[in-house]
Amino acid sequence: MSRSDDRLLLANVSRRRFLMGLAGGSALVLAARWDMPLANEKAQFGAGAMPGGWVDDPNVFIHIDSDGTVTVVNNRAEMGQGIRTSLVLLAADELGADWDRVKVRQAEANQEKYGNQNTDGSRSMRHWYDPMRRAAAAARLMLEQAAANQWSVPLHEVRTDIHKVIHTPSGRELGFGELAEAARELEVPGRNDLVLKTDDELRFIGRESGYINGKLESAHPKAIDGEDIVTGKAIFGADVEVENPLYAVIARPPVYGGKVKNYDDSETLKVPGVEKTLEIEGTGQPAGFSPLGGVAVVATNTWAAIEGRRKLKIEWDNGPAGDNASYTSEAYREALEKRAQSPGRVIRDGGDVENALKQASKTVSATYYMPHMAQSPMEPMVATVVVANGEVEVWAPVQNPRATRDTVAGRLGLDREKVRVNVTLLGGGFGRKSKPDYAAEAATVAQAFEGRPVRLQWTREDDIHHAYFHAVSVDHLEAGLDDEGKAVAWRHRTLSPSIGSLFAPDPEHKGEFELGMGFNTMPFSIPAIRLENPPAPAHVRIGWFRSVYNLPHAWAIQSFAHEVSVAAGRDHRDYVLELLGPGREIHNLTVGDGWNYGEDPEMYPIDTGRMRAVVEKATEAAGWGKKLPEGRGMGLAFHHSFVSYTAIVFDVEVDDSGNVIIHRADIAFDCGRQANPERIRSQLEGACVMGIGVALMSEVTFKDGVAQQDNFDTYLLPRMPDAPKEIHIHLMDRQDEPMGGVGEPGLPPVAPALCNAIYAATGKRIRRLPVGDQLKA
Repeated sequence: MSRSDDRLLLANVSRRRFLMGLAGGSALVLAARWDMPLANEKAQFGAGAMPGGWVDDPNVFIHIDSDGTVTVVNNRAEMGQGIRTSLVLLAADELGADWDRVKVRQAEANQEKYGNQNTDGSRSMRHWYDPMRRAAAAARLMLEQAAANQWSVPLHEVRTDIHKVIHTPSGRELGFGELAEAARELEVPGRNDLVLKTDDELRFIGRESGYINGKLESAHPKAIDGEDIVTGKAIFGADVEVENPLYAVIARPPVYGGKVKNYDDSETLKVPGVEKTLEIEGTGQPAGFSPLGGVAVVATNTWAAIEGRRKLKIEWDNGPAGDNASYTSEAYREALEKRAQSPGRVIRDGGDVENALKQASKTVSATYYMPHMAQSPMEPMVATVVVANGEVEVWAPVQNPRATRDTVAGRLGLDREKVRVNVTLLGGGFGRKSKPDYAAEAATVAQAFEGRPVRLQWTREDDIHHAYFHAVSVDHLEAGLDDEGKAVAWRHRTLSPSIGSLFAPDPEHKGEFELGMGFNTMPFSIPAIRLENPPAPAHVRIGWFRSVYNLPHAWAIQSFAHEVSVAAGRDHRDYVLELLGPGREIHNLTVGDGWNYGEDPEMYPIDTGRMRAVVEKATEAAGWGKKLPEGRGMGLAFHHSFVSYTAIVFDVEVDDSGNVIIHRADIAFDCGRQANPERIRSQLEGACVMGIGVALMSEVTFKDGVAQQDNFDTYLLPRMPDAPKEIHIHLMDRQDEPMGGVGEPGLPPVAPALCNAIYAATGKRIRRLPVGDQLKA
């Protein structure tokens, strides 16, 4: 389980017509929600980090119609992680439904009905596992009670089989649809009456497809959207069809905070199909989720809009010299590296670090750099909007429906009840589609064309130039070793611009929730530890990128731990196990409530025993310590994030030309109880490949405030030859532990493990990402 069930509320809403188009006269509809005090998640993103606060008040709905069709309403965005399948799987298995008779309906944006619909933080399954199963268990019990009433038999003589209820002594049976009308008149069972199925009774949850002696013994249900996706029937953002649409693109200020000084659209209006240009007012800084501003070109087709934009002549006001208009990556990196040599805001202080470093037999120091990156989902941003009669309808691939609804309403000066947001499938997200600036842009343009739909399309160049960038980071670490090579002192200074700069005047320091992502939570058992956070101003829009600040923190800490082990003359695995110390639970830290992803630290402590276990599993599976050919080596890294534990070992070769060949990756993963192991494996495989891109090639640089990368020829992502020849996933059996996150925890240890392997293969130390051509010198 992921939370205590004493705050879970179940309700029979069959007669309230709560779900338009579903709550028919003979339907059973159950809703489950967490009581609000338990679900306040503001700690995950920091108080005031989001407009209007951050309160999770979810509802899930299970509907059983008179024809037996079971419909589950999914209020999380599907972006390839499989949540539409996994959540439905919970309900179907607990209810006993036939998979072929189960459907999913995507929830529209509606915080009053569905609560927090934001799909990020690797929390969809860990927060919804209990409500979905318990709602399904309640529905199952109500169907059983309805059957017992009809047969006038005791409830204990009734049991649910696949999509039907059976009277065990007589063999009589009734289908779900035949019982729905009677069940809808019953009260929802109380908590003490709800009994979830045992693991032995489950068909899907926690199981994978498996063959024994060539025979399929357990078949996992097919993905809800799988066939539609591979046959081209699935509806992503750009697939939405509306009658008589217009198409728009926007020329945005090249520098963050810039605006239009003047523009000439005479050549643009000559392009066949172009109907109008429209200046879009930006919000300046902080931008939040609002448009950057610029000039929109509106046409009858996308090509004409793009060609018309190309012919625009715009003079930009990029702001005062010395501000964002002078932002250059190399100079900024040098400034942060210099600042990292001086003390910063103290985050954690235990023992006398200064004295311990002075008394140490040996000291080690290193500075690590990670650049800006763009999320660059395969589907660029797109939104279709129609404004008519004071109401707005939006179709868009968004991770955050609530923010989309509120941002559009605020932009157009409407009550949010006048805004309907329909969530399509997302062609990737990685945090970018949590920020609905593109939907607000589309609404702004559509307002000028009352009653006519407008589809706003971003190009790949737009996506890279105007991303909500992953924060650039510099981390400086120092360690002191005694005569035996044991670490007696550890100082770490971390510098990155904060996501808080999006919503308020730039704090120049990381927030509590950002520091809690692997920095303040560093679990090594060292007598003297001092963690500091010097200032780092933001000059671009900083936003969520998969794993957020866990990426730079893991990159620096895990790389440095390897450097320290080398300085101590010790095996890396043995040394980090010694740094972790004996298994222990960490329940509290010195930085506020933001250190544990909004979760109760009593339920989700940092458990160094579990961390040791993933290290031991990954290294054992990889054959750690075996002799490898010259030019080949193994590297290890591990990390705790989103209340899960990951360790990875790479087997890497570097050829004479400096090319990195990844022979094998072994990933050990502990997320507690597992709902859908096949999707867990897929997420970890994807994180491994994405992390290889982070390590080897992905980088956005700035010169005079302007992003220098344009498309995938310059902003590089991993291709097939860059992927490991083999990826082995080792899922830890922790079914009795609370459920952790899955989508993001696989990414942070990839880059340090890969670079540690490169060192083992070549003796060359990588401290600056991406690796790029550093091995070719």
